[in-house]
Parts: sequence; C-alpha cells; structure tokens
Amino acid sequence: MTLKKYNISGNIVDVVAKRIYKGTLTVEDHKITAITENETADNQYILPGLIDAHVHIESSMIIPSEFARLAVVHGTVATVSDPHEIANVIGMEGINFMINNGKKVPFKFFFGAPSCVPATPFETSGASINVADIEELMAKSDIKYLSEMMNFPGVLFNNKDVMAKLAIAKKYNKPVDGHAPGLKGADADKYVKSGITTDHECFTIEEAIDKINSGMKVQIREGSAAKNFDSLVDLLSTHPDEIMFCSDDKHPNDLTYGHINQLIIRAMNKGYDFIDIIRACTYVPVKHYNLEVGLLQKGDSADFIIIDNLHDFNILSTYIDGYKVAEKGKTLINSVEEICPNIFNANTINSSDLEVPFKNQEIKVIKALEGQLITEKIMILPKHDNEFILSDTERDILKIVVMNRYELSKPSIAFINGFGFKEGAIASTVAHDSHNIIAVGTNDSDITEAINLLINSKGGISVVSDKTKYHLPLPVAGLMSNEDGFEVAHKYEFIDQKAKELGSELNAPFMTLSFMALLVIPELKLSDKGLFDGNTFSFTTL
Repeated sequence: MTLKKYNISGNIVDVVAKRIYKGTLTVEDHKITAITENETADNQYILPGLIDAHVHIESSMIIPSEFARLAVVHGTVATVSDPHEIANVIGMEGINFMINNGKKVPFKFFFGAPSCVPATPFETSGASINVADIEELMAKSDIKYLSEMMNFPGVLFNNKDVMAKLAIAKKYNKPVDGHAPGLKGADADKYVKSGITTDHECFTIEEAIDKINSGMKVQIREGSAAKNFDSLVDLLSTHPDEIMFCSDDKHPNDLTYGHINQLIIRAMNKGYDFIDIIRACTYVPVKHYNLEVGLLQKGDSADFIIIDNLHDFNILSTYIDGYKVAEKGKTLINSVEEICPNIFNANTINSSDLEVPFKNQEIKVIKALEGQLITEKIMILPKHDNEFILSDTERDILKIVVMNRYELSKPSIAFINGFGFKEGAIASTVAHDSHNIIAVGTNDSDITEAINLLINSKGGISVVSDKTKYHLPLPVAGLMSNEDGFEVAHKYEFIDQKAKELGSELNAPFMTLSFMALLVIPELKLSDKGLFDGNTFSFTTL
C-alpha cells in the first residue's frame, strides 16, 4: 500500500550527526524523502524508533504479532530476536513460525539462528538444530545473525560443531551473539577472537570492560528477572559506542508498563548524555546487526517516534515504515489469528512420585538470587520425617521438580532456597532452555496438582494452594498464548499476584523459576536428568 505524502515537524534528534535541530520530515511511500531545517517547527521531539538489541519473544508468553501490539505503545519499532526457546521445543518449525507470524504485522522482527539447541547434552529438549540446519538458516535473508553462543566451553576447546557454526556465520558475513557469564581475561579474548561480538550476560562493570577491551559490544540487560542496568549503566560515560540496551526476557504484564523507553528514562535521570543514551537503542544496534531500521536520515525507512519533551519522555506516537502504529498509549496494530504448534508427551503424576528418601546427611540446596540468573550452592541438613526429606518453610528450603515433557520419565527432584513460599506451589512449562515442566512448592500434593494442570493442558503456568487454583494455558509450544496480548498480560498479572500471595517476595517468581533449569548459568541448577553443577559442567548428587 502506498502512503500519502505527509510532513511532521519538531526537534529532530539526529543520532548519526549527534545533534538536535528544528526541522520538518517529509514522508512519502514509506521513506523519509526530505529533511528541512526550520526554526518555526513544532516543540515536540522526533527520534528514531527504539530497538531491543536482544530478546526472546517467547518469554513474553505472547506470539510475535501480539508482542508488536504491546511494544509499539512504548516506542519500540524493532527487536533483535533469538527464537532459541521455541527451537528447543519444535526446532525449525518453531523458527519458521516466529518469522512468518512476525511478518503479519507492521513491526521489524530480526531473528537469529539459534546456535545451541539443545543448549547442553545434560537435558532433554524437543528438537535439535545441527550444523546443516544452521547453514540452511544463515543462507536466508530473514536470518540476521547467529544467536547467542551459550556453549562457551565449546568455543574455548574448539568443539567441532561449535567451530563449524561460527564458520558458517563468517561465510555469510553475519554477526554472532555471545553468552559467557563471568568469562574474562585470556578466555574472553579467545572467545571474542572466534568471531563472537556481543554479550548480554555481564553482571559486573569490570567484566563488561574486560570484554569491551577484547572487542565486544555489551548489551545492558534489564528484564523481568535478570536486572543488570544499575551495575552497568555507567558504561555510557566511558564506552558509549560499545553499548546497547536489551531486555532479554520480558513478561507480558511488564511489557504493558514499558519497554526500552523505561531504560532511557532511568539513564536520563542519572544524568548521562541524551544522545549517547538514544544511540544505545538505535544507532549502535542498527550498525552492528545491519538492520533495516531508519535513523531519521534522508532515504531511510520512516521508522520514528514522537515524544513531548526530553524530561518526561512521554511517547505521543510511533511510526514504522511511515505507518502510525501507536498513538497516545494505544496500539493501532490489529490482532491476527494464529495456529498453535506444540510437542507434549507426559502422563500425570502422583504425590508418591515426588518422595525423596532421607539419608541422614546434608544436602546441596540451590540458592536463587533476586534479579540474577546465577545461583549459589548451600549445604544444609534437611527437614525430614525419618523416612523422606520434607520442604521446610521456616528455613525456606522448598522442593523443586523438573519433569521431562517430551518423553515419559520420572521427575527429577532437588531443593531450593529463595522463593519464600509459606504454602502452595507454582509450575511452568517455560523453563529455559529445554522447557520441560518445572515446579517449586511447599508440599508434594500441591506440587503434583500444579504439574498435572500443565500436563492436562499441554503447557502453561499454574499456581495451587488450599485457597487457590489458577492456570494460564500457553498452547503455542507450551511457551506462548495466541490470544490478545493485553488480555494475556492481565491474566498473567493476576496469576503472578496469586503466586506472590503464597509468601514470595521475588519480583517475578515465575520468571525466576524459569531460569532454575538453565544449566549454562552457574552455580547449581536442576535438569530433567538431575542436579547439575554449572562450575564443573557435570551432574552432582543431592
């Protein structure tokens, strides 16, 4: 559809020339065809549209088309999206689903080829992406980069498949995202020299600077669970051209309140240079990933936002390819109907399946940390009834379960500290990276019921107690709903609150739970195959 020619005037924020000037944009046929400096322009500000430099759309629990409807309200026009989550469930079918669904709405999704599916051989996933698959994906124009290389030991020790995937990215001249928490020094340098150029896993500024010095760009992450903004934002003062903003994982209710715009406001309130802040979520990702997103230059795609002033940063409207897609807090993108691909093969369980014999000795306990993907290990003599180990609400030592949802098998069981539940249980099929069923709770009966709710619906999240039984179905790969994103956000907010009413003080209990099976992040995690030590990269006993 050809757009009618129109003009918009205001204070133009030029992130290329690093200046702000009064002027008028002329938009015709989706492009900016002219820019005229004009001192009589309107007082509003015109900026390039915002970009989330690394996000898993699946973690919003809504499909890409619905993610777009929510994100444009906050000025986001594009995402660098890793379909790693759905690839772990249904493989190439899932990647193609994300690409095709994203094309049904006016939004710029830039997908990568997941490099580590499964993430490790120590868990059961629903699919795998091999070297031949990577070759097929990287040859496509729809695929912009090789997604996060989580297998950093494979890079350091020259694993054959890992090196082949990196070589394919180099062949097609496409960038490679990193994922190497805590890696520094000579190891980080070797990791970068293999062709990996970003990392969103830095949690100290010292680590971030070390990686920047090796040649990486650092994506400052602030999601629903992992929050590194305050620790890393000072990099805007010292290394502004090496910084991008990203969410990584954003739950649907959080997405209704804000997105990358929230990080801009926080950085502005801390006094950082406005142009440097805006470049971190526009110019830097566009140039790094070679994205087809406009930067308010003549001939660019008309991708821009209008805000009222530089203090409040209230987004008045959002434009993508010249189309107005959001105005005054309301999305202008319509929902689309979509199918629900999935794989689910698990039978309901009984409470007796969750019994753990007491052996009169200390056990290893996972310690979950607020706002972090990393965990710690603590040793404790558990509560027991002389025969079985019991959850201990007084010391916050609760039972955690991971259950294979692709093949019939027994649940894997451990214990965890940090959730704070005084009653009940929660469960989810959003469990990075293989997305098996994961649950945590205070007693076997409630854990069993929370898990069985998900088995019967073939995916979702649930909360169960004597007073509560709620369930949010996620029929698309057990990760996403195909319903209206705003309604899903409302339902999630409700069930999240019910989970917190069990006693947890975590900001996002479901999101935190989802990372307790993420084996590539130390120190102690649980897979469907057993308790895993992320430091030694091997299984360990309870």
